[in-house]
This record gives sequence, structure tokens and C-alpha cells, in this order.
Amino acid sequence: MIIVMESRATDEDVQTVLDAINGAGLQPHVSRGVERTIIGVIGDERLIRRERFALLPRVENVIPILKPFKLASREFKRENTVVDVANVRIGGKAVAVIAGPCSVESEEQVFATAERVKAAGAHLLRGGAYKPRTSPYAFQGLGVDGLKILGRVRDATGLGIVTEVMESAEAEIVAEYADMLQVGARNMHNSKLLRALARINKPVLLKRNFSATFNEFLMSAEYLLSGGNSRVVLCERGIRTFVEYTRNTLDLNVIPAVHEVSHLPIIVDPSHGTGRHELVLPMSLAALGAGADGLIVEVHPEPAQALSDGEQSITPDEFDQLMSRVRTLAAALGRA
Repeated sequence: MIIVMESRATDEDVQTVLDAINGAGLQPHVSRGVERTIIGVIGDERLIRRERFALLPRVENVIPILKPFKLASREFKRENTVVDVANVRIGGKAVAVIAGPCSVESEEQVFATAERVKAAGAHLLRGGAYKPRTSPYAFQGLGVDGLKILGRVRDATGLGIVTEVMESAEAEIVAEYADMLQVGARNMHNSKLLRALARINKPVLLKRNFSATFNEFLMSAEYLLSGGNSRVVLCERGIRTFVEYTRNTLDLNVIPAVHEVSHLPIIVDPSHGTGRHELVLPMSLAALGAGADGLIVEVHPEPAQALSDGEQSITPDEFDQLMSRVRTLAAALGRA
């Protein structure tokens, strides 16, 4: 449930409510708006009784949240969440663009890509030091050496780093080098990893599992929010359907759906969403038309030589073209 405080409620009034929530063995989450303070109450629903809190001083209303996700819902927070990552804000009026190779292969490869995507206007650099792969024989990433390369590239270019963390045991070391921690599609349901990332003071990019329902997607975000990390960005990266022409089916329906029921920002990955480099540009534009808060795109200097996902990576020249079209569309939509 959520407890709406009166506009004239003091800090002492809010603390009285928080003490009552904690005393009932429940967990409070406070959202302070311009006019109202909202307190979310999380815990065993059998212990959450409206009358326990409705008569406390300066409580204006007590409202049950019927959706399974509580803190991710617009009932808990009406205004959009904006997440600051390095030099960019995700969730505001501007379109955020994250670009880079699927995996870190060498220092030369990452530097070459970073310089080109930055020149084209990308805000953050993506690159995987750890790579979950379908085949155990495929390239699995450079691990810590890859993280160190990303760190040096960040220092040299000023680009913030987005990279994937696969295990809770690796969360701390990845956080040392990353400005944003990515939870890949395979780990969206990994509650142990989500709880670990909830305790780290870094933004999290949560990718949708290719078989996840809408509610499951937001419930994974709820793990992060309920654990204390409010800096969550959702990412639609395609779902598995009967279509075989593309790697996945990019579910653009989820963008306006998320904006309607949740305050969290959502970006789109057209590279994984299609698996085909020639579809990245049109689906990027379609995603922005649907209201996406940003894009994450795979860019490689030589896609044919890439150690992973070369077929869905675009070249730096193609990324230049994509950014030109993105600027034109963003302006037409009244966005930056």
C-alpha cells in the first residue's frame, strides 16, 4: 500500500508513520514530491492493514497497490524517474545513446570504437568484459583484463562505461570500473544477483529476458528497488517468438506500456532485438517513435571479425548515419 501525507505534514509526522511501519515488521520507502510525501509499505500483505496507518497524524490517504510490483508502479511515484549516469540523464526529454562493441576484444578495438561513437554523439560506451554465451566453446570475454581496458578507455575519452555483471560474487569488482551495471537477459530472474546489485550505489540497466512477461520484467526491477537501489533503467531487447527471420522479436508495445504503469525509464536494444545489422537503424527510429528514453547499439570497427555478435553489429560509418537520423527524428518529436 502507499500512504499519502498531507501537504502540511512535518518531518516529525513522517517519522511517526515510519516508526509505525517499522514497528509492524514492514519496510517503508519514502518518495518526496513537490507537494506530497508518499510512503510505500512493503512486506507480508497479511500484516498491512489500512486502519493501522489511516488515523496517524497528517495522513491524508492510505491506498492499496493492486499490482504485484509496488515501488516500480506509478501509484507509488507519479513523476518520471530520471537516472544520472556519468555525463547523461536517462529518462528526461533528451534521447540517451549507449554504443560500443558486444565484447571487449583488445585495447585497440575498444579505443577505436569509443573514439568514433563519441564523435558521433554517443553518451556512454558499452562493452562486455564477461560474456554469457549459448555455447561453452564460444568467446567468454577477457574478464578483469577487459574491465581494466574499459577503465583506461573511460579515463582517456570521458565516456561513461556500461558493462555486464553475471554473478553476485563479481559485482564489487565490476562496479569499480563501470558507471552502470548491466543485468543481461539471462540473469533477469537471478534474484541473488539482483539483491547484490541493490546494495551497490551504481545505476543498473535491467534487460528483459527473452521469455519474460510484462509483470515478470517489472518484478525483477522491484527486487532492485525494494533493496534500496532506485537508479534502475529498463531495457527491451526482444522476445522469443515463432519468427525465425530475426534473432528475436523487438516488443515495442512494452515501451508505452511501461510508461503508463511505471515511473522507470526504458531504453531499447535494436541489435539484440533483431540480430540483423541492417534492421538496427529502422528499429531504432521505431523505438524512438514509440517513446523510448534511449538506445543501446552494438558498434564494431570490423563486424566480420568480431568475436561475438558480428552479424548484429553496425560499423562506425553506419553509426554516424544512425545518429544523424536519430537527431532528425528527435527534433521532430520535440526532444533533444
